[in-house]
Amino acid sequence: MTGVETRRLGPDSLTWRYFGDYRLVLLGPRAALLQNMLPELGQAVLDHSVFFADTLGRLRRSVPPILNTVYGGPRAGESGRTVRDFHTEIKGELPDGRRYHALTPEVYFWAHATFFDQLREGIQRFVRPLDRAEQERLYEESKIWYRLYGVSDRPMPETLDEFDRYWDRMLREELVAHKTAKYGIGYATKGIPRPPKVPGPVWAVVRRPLNHVARLLSVGGLPERAREILDLPWTDRDERSYQRVAAAVRALAPLWDRLPMKARYISVAHRAFAREAQPDSVTPAH
Repeated sequence: MTGVETRRLGPDSLTWRYFGDYRLVLLGPRAALLQNMLPELGQAVLDHSVFFADTLGRLRRSVPPILNTVYGGPRAGESGRTVRDFHTEIKGELPDGRRYHALTPEVYFWAHATFFDQLREGIQRFVRPLDRAEQERLYEESKIWYRLYGVSDRPMPETLDEFDRYWDRMLREELVAHKTAKYGIGYATKGIPRPPKVPGPVWAVVRRPLNHVARLLSVGGLPERAREILDLPWTDRDERSYQRVAAAVRALAPLWDRLPMKARYISVAHRAFAREAQPDSVTPAH
């Protein structure tokens, strides 16, 4: 199918409820790293993006249109097509001579698949378990979201069971330790560089614990197969520490839910709920 998706997501969807929740940031750069482990996407970033020279700037420019495809309401389709059109000229050649284009449906869908995976995994690790029916509902919503981009949905699995098989195959057979992905996770092994505005003495105090937490969340947030491909050490002790952090965050859910929505949701999501006349005093049901 190719065409304009007329449906959109709204405040009654699980995707709205959780995609903009700050707790999902704790999953780390899972989606971006998995995207860049697909050779075509890793090469596209290497060839066309300012990711290496201006990582934060690139994120500030690329993330809002994706968020607006979820939370844009009547303009969600317009935002989706804007995201798609960003990729029109992103094409080139892989080191083995094969051609790539960012709008090839199989390539474009992989990028979207990592966002669905990030959402599902983030909820289950840091918010609450999802039963299978909820996971299926979340996947059906992701199909509406994907079609808003106006890209062929030919490679999109029809059911969640089919998606899970697709996901496992991609991890086993298609992903590589691309230079772009290794750069993206490099700070987890080499440490975060001191931000220019942070004084040296302050950085000397916070550097070690900050690097520990960054590594724990970033490396721990990846699928085991991705850690193997990227040759990222991960011990049983690391896994126990990670699971303790995740359990502690889940245990704080009753306190979290009492915070104002503005404190719990990124600004795009909070404004979308306000636009749909959702008062701050209402906590989205779990």
